[in-house]
Amino acid sequence: MKRALVLGASGGMGYSIVNELTDRGIEVIAFARTKKKLEKLFSAKQNVTIFTGDIFKLEDLMEAAANVDIIFQAANIPYPEWEEKLANFIGQVVQVTETKNIKLALVDNIYAYGKNPGVKVNEQTPKNPHTKKGKIRLQVANMVMQANNKSFIAHFPDFYGPNAENTLLHYTLQRALANKPSIYIGNQKIAREFIFTPDGAKALVELALNETSYGEEWNIPGHSVITGEEIVKIIRELTGYNKKVFTVTKSMIQMLGLFNPMMREVVELFYLNEDPVVLSGEKFERRIGPLPRTSYYDGLKQTIDYMRGTVKV
Repeated sequence: MKRALVLGASGGMGYSIVNELTDRGIEVIAFARTKKKLEKLFSAKQNVTIFTGDIFKLEDLMEAAANVDIIFQAANIPYPEWEEKLANFIGQVVQVTETKNIKLALVDNIYAYGKNPGVKVNEQTPKNPHTKKGKIRLQVANMVMQANNKSFIAHFPDFYGPNAENTLLHYTLQRALANKPSIYIGNQKIAREFIFTPDGAKALVELALNETSYGEEWNIPGHSVITGEEIVKIIRELTGYNKKVFTVTKSMIQMLGLFNPMMREVVELFYLNEDPVVLSGEKFERRIGPLPRTSYYDGLKQTIDYMRGTVKV
Protein backbone atom coordinates (compact mmCIF):
# COMPACT_ATOMS: atom_id res chain seq x y z
CA MET A 1 0.00 0.00 0.00
CA LYS A 2 1.52 3.28 -1.15
CA ARG A 3 -1.44 5.66 -1.33
CA ALA A 4 -4.80 5.61 0.46
CA LEU A 5 -8.02 7.61 0.37
CA VAL A 6 -9.65 8.22 3.77
CA LEU A 7 -13.31 9.23 3.61
CA GLY A 8 -14.46 11.12 6.70
CA ALA A 9 -10.89 12.15 7.47
CA SER A 10 -11.97 14.98 9.77
CA GLY A 11 -13.98 12.65 12.05
CA GLY A 12 -12.80 10.74 15.09
CA MET A 13 -11.78 7.46 13.47
CA GLY A 14 -10.86 9.06 10.14
CA TYR A 15 -8.42 11.40 11.89
CA SER A 16 -6.69 8.49 13.61
CA ILE A 17 -6.57 6.46 10.38
CA VAL A 18 -4.85 9.33 8.55
CA ASN A 19 -2.30 9.62 11.35
CA GLU A 20 -1.65 5.88 11.46
CA LEU A 21 -1.14 5.68 7.70
CA THR A 22 1.21 8.66 7.53
CA ASP A 23 3.18 7.36 10.52
CA ARG A 24 3.85 4.28 8.38
CA GLY A 25 5.01 6.40 5.44
CA ILE A 26 1.84 5.90 3.37
CA GLU A 27 0.52 8.82 1.32
CA VAL A 28 -3.03 9.85 2.18
CA ILE A 29 -5.83 11.70 0.42
CA ALA A 30 -7.83 13.16 3.32
CA PHE A 31 -11.42 13.59 2.13
CA ALA A 32 -14.08 15.58 3.99
CA ARG A 33 -16.66 18.29 3.39
CA THR A 34 -15.05 21.17 5.31
CA LYS A 35 -11.72 22.48 4.04
CA LYS A 36 -11.09 24.61 7.13
CA LYS A 37 -11.24 21.63 9.47
CA LEU A 38 -9.08 19.48 7.19
CA GLU A 39 -6.46 22.22 7.10
CA LYS A 40 -6.56 22.61 10.88
CA LEU A 41 -6.01 18.88 11.37
CA PHE A 42 -3.53 18.08 8.61
CA SER A 43 -1.85 21.20 7.18
CA ALA A 44 1.34 20.47 9.10
CA LYS A 45 1.26 16.77 8.24
CA GLN A 46 3.57 15.41 5.58
CA ASN A 47 2.22 12.94 3.02
CA VAL A 48 -1.35 14.28 3.34
CA THR A 49 -3.26 15.82 0.43
CA ILE A 50 -6.50 17.55 1.39
CA PHE A 51 -9.55 16.88 -0.78
CA THR A 52 -12.75 18.80 -0.12
CA GLY A 53 -15.79 17.11 -1.57
CA ASP A 54 -19.25 15.67 -1.15
CA ILE A 55 -19.33 11.97 -0.22
CA PHE A 56 -22.71 11.64 -1.93
CA LYS A 57 -21.35 12.76 -5.33
CA LEU A 58 -19.96 9.89 -7.37
CA GLU A 59 -17.78 12.24 -9.42
CA ASP A 60 -16.09 13.57 -6.26
CA LEU A 61 -15.38 10.04 -5.05
CA MET A 62 -14.02 9.02 -8.44
CA GLU A 63 -11.73 12.03 -8.60
CA ALA A 64 -10.42 11.56 -5.07
CA ALA A 65 -9.75 7.85 -5.68
CA ALA A 66 -7.45 8.47 -8.64
CA ASN A 67 -4.18 6.56 -8.21
CA VAL A 68 -4.92 5.16 -4.74
CA ASP A 69 -4.58 1.53 -3.65
CA ILE A 70 -7.38 1.46 -1.08
CA ILE A 71 -10.30 3.43 0.31
CA PHE A 72 -10.84 3.61 4.06
CA GLN A 73 -14.52 4.43 4.57
CA ALA A 74 -14.85 6.22 7.94
CA ALA A 75 -17.36 8.92 6.98
CA ASN A 76 -20.17 9.38 9.46
CA ILE A 77 -23.72 10.08 8.26
CA PRO A 78 -26.23 11.50 10.76
CA TYR A 79 -28.69 8.86 11.98
CA PRO A 80 -31.79 10.56 10.54
CA GLU A 81 -30.26 10.25 7.05
CA TRP A 82 -29.33 6.56 7.20
CA GLU A 83 -32.53 5.15 5.73
CA GLU A 84 -32.44 7.46 2.72
CA LYS A 85 -28.72 7.81 2.06
CA LEU A 86 -26.45 5.19 3.67
CA ALA A 87 -26.96 2.26 1.30
CA ASN A 88 -26.73 4.49 -1.78
CA PHE A 89 -23.55 6.11 -0.50
CA ILE A 90 -21.82 2.80 0.29
CA GLY A 91 -23.01 1.47 -3.06
CA GLN A 92 -21.22 4.34 -4.77
CA VAL A 93 -18.05 3.65 -2.77
CA VAL A 94 -18.19 0.02 -3.89
CA GLN A 95 -18.73 1.18 -7.48
CA VAL A 96 -15.59 3.33 -7.24
CA THR A 97 -13.50 0.44 -5.93
CA GLU A 98 -14.71 -1.83 -8.72
CA THR A 99 -14.18 0.79 -11.43
CA LYS A 100 -10.70 1.64 -10.16
CA ASN A 101 -9.87 -1.97 -9.20
CA ILE A 102 -8.85 -0.93 -5.69
CA LYS A 103 -9.49 -2.25 -2.18
CA LEU A 104 -11.96 -1.15 0.49
CA ALA A 105 -11.70 -1.12 4.29
CA LEU A 106 -15.08 -0.35 5.85
CA VAL A 107 -15.39 1.00 9.40
CA ASP A 108 -18.57 -0.41 10.94
CA ASN A 109 -20.30 -0.55 14.32
CA ILE A 110 -21.97 -3.39 16.23
CA TYR A 111 -25.63 -2.59 15.55
CA ALA A 112 -26.11 -5.46 13.09
CA TYR A 113 -25.44 -8.03 15.83
CA GLY A 114 -28.58 -6.98 17.68
CA LYS A 115 -29.10 -7.71 21.35
CA ASN A 116 -26.44 -9.13 23.64
CA PRO A 117 -26.33 -12.91 23.04
CA GLY A 118 -24.85 -13.46 26.52
CA VAL A 119 -21.30 -14.17 25.34
CA LYS A 120 -18.56 -12.21 23.63
CA VAL A 121 -19.54 -11.70 20.01
CA ASN A 122 -17.24 -13.22 17.40
CA GLU A 123 -17.45 -13.15 13.63
CA GLN A 124 -19.54 -16.36 13.55
CA THR A 125 -22.19 -14.96 15.89
CA PRO A 126 -25.47 -14.73 13.95
CA LYS A 127 -26.53 -11.19 13.15
CA ASN A 128 -30.06 -10.59 14.42
CA PRO A 129 -30.62 -6.84 14.28
CA HIS A 130 -33.78 -5.72 16.05
CA THR A 131 -33.43 -1.99 15.35
CA LYS A 132 -33.95 -0.04 12.13
CA LYS A 133 -30.32 1.09 12.12
CA GLY A 134 -29.05 -2.43 12.78
CA LYS A 135 -31.02 -3.73 9.79
CA ILE A 136 -29.63 -0.96 7.58
CA ARG A 137 -26.06 -1.78 8.67
CA LEU A 138 -26.62 -5.46 7.91
CA GLN A 139 -27.98 -4.59 4.46
CA VAL A 140 -24.91 -2.46 3.77
CA ALA A 141 -22.50 -5.11 5.05
CA ASN A 142 -24.09 -7.80 2.88
CA MET A 143 -23.85 -5.53 -0.15
CA VAL A 144 -20.14 -4.90 0.43
CA MET A 145 -19.24 -8.53 1.09
CA GLN A 146 -21.18 -9.76 -1.95
CA ALA A 147 -19.61 -7.22 -4.30
CA ASN A 148 -16.07 -8.58 -4.45
CA ASN A 149 -13.27 -10.09 -2.38
CA LYS A 150 -11.23 -6.88 -2.28
CA SER A 151 -13.14 -5.49 0.69
CA PHE A 152 -13.24 -6.16 4.42
CA ILE A 153 -15.40 -4.85 7.25
CA ALA A 154 -14.19 -4.05 10.75
CA HIS A 155 -16.75 -3.85 13.56
CA PHE A 156 -15.93 -1.54 16.48
CA PRO A 157 -17.61 -0.65 19.77
CA ASP A 158 -18.29 3.01 20.59
CA PHE A 159 -15.32 5.32 20.02
CA TYR A 160 -13.45 7.74 22.22
CA GLY A 161 -10.19 9.54 21.52
CA PRO A 162 -8.56 12.64 20.01
CA ASN A 163 -10.92 14.56 17.72
CA ALA A 164 -13.68 12.00 18.36
CA GLU A 165 -16.30 14.65 19.05
CA ASN A 166 -19.51 12.91 18.00
CA THR A 167 -19.24 10.24 20.71
CA LEU A 168 -20.90 9.43 24.02
CA LEU A 169 -17.80 10.01 26.13
CA HIS A 170 -16.98 13.31 24.42
CA TYR A 171 -20.04 14.89 25.98
CA THR A 172 -18.94 13.69 29.43
CA LEU A 173 -15.40 14.96 28.92
CA GLN A 174 -16.39 18.25 27.32
CA ARG A 175 -18.45 19.41 30.29
CA ALA A 176 -15.97 18.09 32.81
CA LEU A 177 -13.13 20.05 31.19
CA ALA A 178 -15.33 23.16 31.28
CA ASN A 179 -15.70 22.46 35.03
CA LYS A 180 -19.48 22.21 34.71
CA PRO A 181 -21.83 19.47 35.97
CA SER A 182 -21.52 16.70 33.39
CA ILE A 183 -23.55 13.80 32.04
CA TYR A 184 -23.01 10.10 31.39
CA ILE A 185 -25.37 8.35 28.99
CA GLY A 186 -26.62 5.12 30.52
CA ASN A 187 -26.38 3.36 33.87
CA GLN A 188 -23.02 4.25 35.41
CA LYS A 189 -22.80 0.88 37.17
CA ILE A 190 -23.02 -1.22 34.00
CA ALA A 191 -19.70 -2.24 32.42
CA ARG A 192 -19.52 -1.72 28.68
CA GLU A 193 -16.88 -1.41 25.96
CA PHE A 194 -15.29 1.59 24.25
CA ILE A 195 -12.34 1.66 21.84
CA PHE A 196 -9.59 4.29 21.77
CA THR A 197 -9.59 5.50 18.15
CA PRO A 198 -5.79 5.29 17.65
CA ASP A 199 -6.01 1.61 18.68
CA GLY A 200 -8.84 1.06 16.22
CA ALA A 201 -6.86 2.74 13.45
CA LYS A 202 -3.79 0.58 14.14
CA ALA A 203 -5.86 -2.59 13.96
CA LEU A 204 -7.61 -1.43 10.78
CA VAL A 205 -4.35 -0.61 9.00
CA GLU A 206 -2.86 -3.95 10.08
CA LEU A 207 -5.82 -5.67 8.46
CA ALA A 208 -5.45 -3.56 5.32
CA LEU A 209 -1.80 -4.55 4.99
CA ASN A 210 -2.59 -8.27 5.29
CA GLU A 211 -3.83 -9.78 2.03
CA THR A 212 -5.67 -12.57 3.87
CA SER A 213 -7.96 -10.05 5.59
CA TYR A 214 -10.01 -9.26 2.51
CA GLY A 215 -13.36 -10.85 1.82
CA GLU A 216 -14.04 -11.17 5.55
CA GLU A 217 -15.53 -9.36 8.53
CA TRP A 218 -13.49 -8.61 11.66
CA ASN A 219 -14.37 -7.66 15.23
CA ILE A 220 -12.06 -5.18 16.96
CA PRO A 221 -12.74 -4.90 20.71
CA GLY A 222 -11.60 -2.20 23.09
CA HIS A 223 -9.14 -2.66 25.94
CA SER A 224 -11.80 -4.24 28.21
CA VAL A 225 -15.17 -3.38 29.67
CA ILE A 226 -15.47 -0.45 32.07
CA THR A 227 -18.28 1.14 34.09
CA GLY A 228 -19.28 4.77 33.92
CA GLU A 229 -18.30 5.12 37.56
CA GLU A 230 -14.78 3.91 36.74
CA ILE A 231 -14.55 6.35 33.81
CA VAL A 232 -15.64 9.27 35.98
CA LYS A 233 -13.11 8.25 38.64
CA ILE A 234 -10.32 8.34 36.05
CA ILE A 235 -11.48 11.74 34.79
CA ARG A 236 -11.40 13.09 38.36
CA GLU A 237 -7.89 11.69 38.93
CA LEU A 238 -6.60 13.21 35.69
CA THR A 239 -8.23 16.63 36.01
CA GLY A 240 -9.19 17.28 39.62
CA TYR A 241 -12.80 17.60 38.47
CA ASN A 242 -15.23 17.48 41.41
CA LYS A 243 -18.63 18.40 39.98
CA LYS A 244 -21.55 15.97 39.81
CA VAL A 245 -21.96 13.68 36.80
CA PHE A 246 -25.65 13.04 36.12
CA THR A 247 -26.98 9.85 34.54
CA VAL A 248 -28.93 10.29 31.29
CA THR A 249 -31.69 7.67 31.16
CA LYS A 250 -33.68 6.30 28.24
CA SER A 251 -36.77 8.23 29.32
CA MET A 252 -34.77 11.47 29.24
CA ILE A 253 -33.66 10.79 25.65
CA GLN A 254 -37.22 9.90 24.69
CA MET A 255 -38.33 13.26 26.06
CA LEU A 256 -35.62 15.07 24.08
CA GLY A 257 -36.72 13.13 21.02
CA LEU A 258 -40.00 14.99 21.04
CA PHE A 259 -38.08 18.07 19.92
CA ASN A 260 -34.84 16.70 18.42
CA PRO A 261 -34.75 14.30 15.40
CA MET A 262 -31.29 13.02 16.36
CA MET A 263 -32.44 12.07 19.87
CA ARG A 264 -35.41 10.22 18.38
CA GLU A 265 -32.93 8.06 16.48
CA VAL A 266 -30.69 7.50 19.50
CA VAL A 267 -33.48 5.98 21.60
CA GLU A 268 -33.53 2.64 19.75
CA LEU A 269 -29.81 2.16 20.42
CA PHE A 270 -30.13 2.68 24.15
CA TYR A 271 -30.12 -1.12 24.64
CA LEU A 272 -26.32 -0.93 24.27
CA ASN A 273 -26.19 1.03 27.54
CA GLU A 274 -28.49 -1.40 29.37
CA ASP A 275 -27.24 -4.82 28.18
CA PRO A 276 -24.00 -4.13 26.27
CA VAL A 277 -22.69 -6.16 23.36
CA VAL A 278 -19.01 -7.03 23.90
CA LEU A 279 -16.74 -8.08 21.05
CA SER A 280 -14.26 -10.94 20.88
CA GLY A 281 -10.91 -10.19 19.25
CA GLU A 282 -9.78 -13.82 19.15
CA LYS A 283 -9.87 -14.06 15.35
CA PHE A 284 -7.72 -10.94 14.93
CA GLU A 285 -5.14 -12.12 17.46
CA ARG A 286 -5.00 -15.61 15.97
CA ARG A 287 -4.69 -14.45 12.36
CA ILE A 288 -3.07 -11.00 12.52
CA GLY A 289 -1.36 -10.56 15.91
CA PRO A 290 -1.85 -8.83 19.26
CA LEU A 291 -4.58 -6.21 19.34
CA PRO A 292 -3.59 -2.65 20.26
CA ARG A 293 -5.01 -2.17 23.78
CA THR A 294 -4.36 1.23 25.32
CA SER A 295 -5.62 1.30 28.92
CA TYR A 296 -8.61 3.50 29.65
CA TYR A 297 -6.46 5.62 31.95
CA ASP A 298 -3.87 6.31 29.23
CA GLY A 299 -6.51 6.68 26.50
CA LEU A 300 -8.53 9.18 28.52
CA LYS A 301 -5.35 11.07 29.41
CA GLN A 302 -4.37 11.40 25.76
CA THR A 303 -7.92 12.42 24.83
CA ILE A 304 -8.04 15.06 27.56
CA ASP A 305 -4.60 16.39 26.59
CA TYR A 306 -5.81 16.70 22.99
CA MET A 307 -9.01 18.47 24.03
CA ARG A 308 -7.01 20.90 26.12
CA GLY A 309 -4.77 21.59 23.14
CA THR A 310 -1.65 20.56 24.98
CA VAL A 311 -0.70 17.72 22.64
CA LYS A 312 -1.62 16.41 19.19
CA VAL A 313 -2.23 12.67 18.99
